Amino acid sequence: MNSAEKSVTPQVQLVEITEENSDQRLDNFLIARLKGVPKSRIYRIVRKGEVRVNKGRVDVKYRLVAGDIVRIPPVRVAERSEESYVPQGLQAALQQGILFEDEGFMIVNKPAGYAVHGGSGVSSGIIEGLRLLRPEAHFLELVHRLDKDTSGCLIIAKKRSALKLLHELFRDNHIHKTYLALLAGQWARKKLVVNAPLLKNVSKGGERMVVISQAGKEAETLFRRVKTFSDSTLVEAMPKTGRTHQIRVHAASLGHPIVGDERYGRDDINRGFKARGYKRMFLHAEKLKFQHPVTGVALTILAPLPQQLEDLLKHEEQV
Repeated sequence: MNSAEKSVTPQVQLVEITEENSDQRLDNFLIARLKGVPKSRIYRIVRKGEVRVNKGRVDVKYRLVAGDIVRIPPVRVAERSEESYVPQGLQAALQQGILFEDEGFMIVNKPAGYAVHGGSGVSSGIIEGLRLLRPEAHFLELVHRLDKDTSGCLIIAKKRSALKLLHELFRDNHIHKTYLALLAGQWARKKLVVNAPLLKNVSKGGERMVVISQAGKEAETLFRRVKTFSDSTLVEAMPKTGRTHQIRVHAASLGHPIVGDERYGRDDINRGFKARGYKRMFLHAEKLKFQHPVTGVALTILAPLPQQLEDLLKHEEQV
């Protein structure tokens, strides 16, 4: 164990749930409470009955109720220094990338290349970085997610009440999202609504894939052409639903996958664009439009296209 880490073994904790955490899933409550403990360890201590609610065993999906008493066993936590846990590049991006903030939530301009949360071999992500940069914040939770290689607008709740209200807005399609994507090839349409149900699948290699299937969940995306280049097309993509990899799969179904998409794109096309400087998937969550869940004020939040992508587009030959 290096000097940047130290081991802490807390005593048994008995935590009474307040209204602030009411209706939260047990696993999410524990993940926030036991910062630095791997999710696999948290799921294991629940499964083995070491975590109890009102002296009884419960599942990780159990939704907490105000007044519940949660028993949390002693857990060894590896605490790391901020420098060793959050890369300097991510620290700077988060500190400079606040697009909106009030007492209930914040919207950050997520940089590409970072997962929104740790897990699956990723030691830390956006939410862990924010928690370390703001140790005084008692509650920071993701309202929604963006893929690791997608940049742009990401909403973080600072209160349990704000999280619930924002989830309701998403569920009722009251948060309008606009993405910028560069598609491979010249797309001839001006606009098109893709209505194709999506099913989460697993490929033979074990990589998580999403496929179009009538057995899947409803998914709808509006694509609108912005600019046509010699071998690519800049589009706005406006998903009405929020399925995993939705824009990426729908774009590929048009025969024009997103440039740099290594999962749903074509290797030969991606290699050509990479040689020209496209080092990442060209998908950016540019804009969010919704009414503030408390004040009712209309909000339009814009995340500027990363300078690297802006510069690359300037060198494309417009048709």
